[in-house]
Parts: sequence; C-alpha cells; structure tokens
Amino acid sequence: MKLEETLIDIGRKAKFATQALARLSPEIKKNAIKNVAKAITKDSNKIIQQNALDIKHAKDKNLSDAMIDRLVLDKQRIEGITSSLVTISEMDDPVGVTLNSWERPNGIKISRVTVPLGVIGIVYESRPNVTADAGILCLKSGNAVILRGGSEAVNSNLAIHDVMVTALSDSGIAPHAIQFIPTQDRAAVDFMLRDMGEFIDVVIPRGGKSLIASVQENARIPVMGHLEGICHTYVHSDAELEMAASVILNAKMRRTGICGATETVLIHKSVLSSHAPLIIRLLQEEGCEIRGDEHIANVAQNIIPAKISDWGKEFLSPIVAMRVVESLEEAMEHIIVNGSGHTECIVSSSKEVAQQFFSGLDSAILMHNISTQFADGGEFGLGAEIGIATGKIHARGPVGAAQLVSYKYLLEGNGQVRS
Repeated sequence: MKLEETLIDIGRKAKFATQALARLSPEIKKNAIKNVAKAITKDSNKIIQQNALDIKHAKDKNLSDAMIDRLVLDKQRIEGITSSLVTISEMDDPVGVTLNSWERPNGIKISRVTVPLGVIGIVYESRPNVTADAGILCLKSGNAVILRGGSEAVNSNLAIHDVMVTALSDSGIAPHAIQFIPTQDRAAVDFMLRDMGEFIDVVIPRGGKSLIASVQENARIPVMGHLEGICHTYVHSDAELEMAASVILNAKMRRTGICGATETVLIHKSVLSSHAPLIIRLLQEEGCEIRGDEHIANVAQNIIPAKISDWGKEFLSPIVAMRVVESLEEAMEHIIVNGSGHTECIVSSSKEVAQQFFSGLDSAILMHNISTQFADGGEFGLGAEIGIATGKIHARGPVGAAQLVSYKYLLEGNGQVRS
C-alpha cells in the first residue's frame, strides 16, 4: 500500500481498538501488562541484540555520547522497564472513576466520570524505553496508541513492540491497541499530524526542541506540549554547604542527557566564596565543564566565560552554566526569563523562603532541597511517564496513566422534562 493508505489503515484499526479497550476490566488490563513485563524479561537478549545494531549505527554516525546513552538498553535498564510496567499494572485503574457527583433540586443526579482520551499519537526520539512505557500507559488508561519512534532506535523499538503485541494478543487484548508506524519516512509524521485528525485525538511529542517545535507547528490535532528541560538549581544564602554540593552534583552529573538534569546553577552572592569552590571542584572532578560569569571565575580556575546563549540552554552533556545572583527575586527573575517551565529547585534551610520560591514560579515541577533528577514519573510513583508536560492545558508535569484520561457527565432521572 502507499504510505497514506498504510497510515489510514493504522488509524482505522486504532479507532476500532478503542471500542474493545473500553470494555476491558481493570483485572484484564492488569494481567495483560504483567504478561508484557514477563515477555520483555524473557526476550531481553533478543532486544539487547537489536539494540546493539542501533548503538553501532549511532557510533557510525558520530552521535553524541548523551544521545548514545539514551539509546542504550542493557540488562539493568530492561529490568527498569519491566519494574515500571509491574508498578503500572498494580496502580488503580484511572478509567471509570467518579470525580464528583451531585443532585439537582429537580431530582436529576449528575456525576462526572473519567474516560480514555481515545487514540493517542506519540512521536518520539532516541529512548527505546518509551515504546514500552508509552504503550502500556496508554493501555492502562484505555487508549489505543500509534507510536512513531526515531530512526536512531528503530531496531530496538521494533523488537520491543513485537514482544509487547505478542504478549497482549496472548492475553486477549486487541492486537491494534498498540501500533508502531513501520517506516522511517518523515512524510509519515507529516501525514499523521495533518491528515489523521479523524482517527487521532491527541498527539504527544517527546524529544528535542526541534522535534517538539515541528509537531506543534504542523499538527492539526491537539498537542500535549513537552518543552526542553532547562532546569535550574538555586543555592540560597542559608543553604547548607554539603547539601548544596551533593544535590547539585547529582542534579547535573547523575545522567546528563535526561530532561531533568540541571543545566543552570544560580548562587546567592553571600555564599559565593563559601559554597561555590566546593560545588565547582566536585563538578570538575566528575568532568563537568563550568561556564560561569565573572564572579564565578574569581573563585575558581578553569572557568569558561559564559555567553548570553548559555543562559536558557539545554546542554544534555557534562556542561553547566553558573552565575551569581543578588537575591531570591533575581534568581526567580532569571528562571522566568530563561527557563522552559520544566523543573526548578531551591536549596535553602528555610521553608518560608522555599514557599516564596514555590509561589513566585510557575514551572511544572518545583523542588526544595531535592536533585532535579527526581523529575521523573517513576520517582513520582506513577510507574513511568510519557514525558514531562510543560503546558498548562489538560496535564502538567509527569504524564502517567492518570493524566491520559478525560471525563464525561452521566445524568440519571425519572422522567424530568424542561419547562
């Protein structure tokens, strides 16, 4: 079939699958997800072998270390995937939950009940674990899903998808509940965004700035926005030195290529000489490049002068921008101007100061004395996430199964008519 015919066929099958998914009991979904986790564990060697092909191609293309780190699947990471799926399986079913109910004076009883969004299209890059996480989160929330992964992880994605679909079919789940677009032709994404509104109810992009901007610009379907992870950690004047150093080291260097990695560190001027040297030394010992302002350069060596473009940049590598601020207000102003609304942290001994930080900023996730690397659905107890939504409509922060539902109103009466 032609590309357009193939995609329309996928869309129709997904739309049809939503009817079957709506009739599934929570227990059936729970058992099916556990079967998927078992199947991925059983076929982990096959998945790792296919992943090795992607890693080889990535190295041949001279992709960055951060990009390759996102691609890698080993036993430990596959165990992380299956653990997330088991957690999702055990969570309360998000469909059919009564959010509110009331009775009108005329006797009509009204309730607001959660329902699936319908068919979700997910366009993503790099991370093959998204294939499993996104597919199962959509299943848990009763949604059919159409996945379109990046070319750099095509072998890994197809291997995971094949294992998932087989396990779901063996569990009695509609085989078209989770579909993967079988081509890397970019025209497929364009057609999906512009011409499949009849089938797809919402699109979720997950990837770099250019991918997300392209999806938001071209989609004729509602988009659940996920912007860059330009995360900040601010060290206030009363921050404990050891805590500040530990939190920042982890926030930047645990995994530099994830969206929750801190990209800019702000330090209050009153603790510049007492806190900055240790923070910088620990980062540099781990191989982190510091791009600092003139104040940072005065208290440490090997500081690269920061450019204006470094403020508000998602490095996704062992590079961090660092500057001194005069006050909490200046720190918040810097974040508002240069941030992406993802995740910000304040290190402070004062709950009152932290509350000012929380009240003064409107990012999706705000933290007090916590590494920004905790900006993750699994760490929130959601099992996994499709991404961190930075928009303000429908969902914000980690998007798990409970965020992939809408609601409808149910009215019950005994023959009431309106005058």
